[in-house]
Amino acid sequence: MTLTAMLDQAPAEPVSTDCPATDLPCRRHDAELWFAESPSDVERAKALCGDCPLRAACLEGAVERGEPWGVWGGELLIAGVVVPRKRPRGRPRKVAA
Repeated sequence: MTLTAMLDQAPAEPVSTDCPATDLPCRRHDAELWFAESPSDVERAKALCGDCPLRAACLEGAVERGEPWGVWGGELLIAGVVVPRKRPRGRPRKVAA
C-alpha cells in the first residue's frame, strides 16, 4: 500500500490533529522521497517527519503491516525492520576517506 493510499483511509482509532491532511509533510513533498535510494534523501524524509502529528501512528501502522521499505513515522524500515540509517550503494571503502 502506498503512503498516499494509507493516508486516504480513515484511521482505526481517531487521531487528534489540528492540521488538515494537506499539511502533512508526506502530502506537501514528493512521495518518492520516502522511498528514496540516496541516504541523504532518506535522512531528509526522516527529518521532515519530525513535527508530523501522525508520526507515531504512521510508524505503528507500518510495523503492524510489515512494510518492506521506506520512511514511516520518521524511521527507516528495510525488510520490515527499523534500521538507523541507509548505507550507500556499493562496497564500503577499505581505507577511511
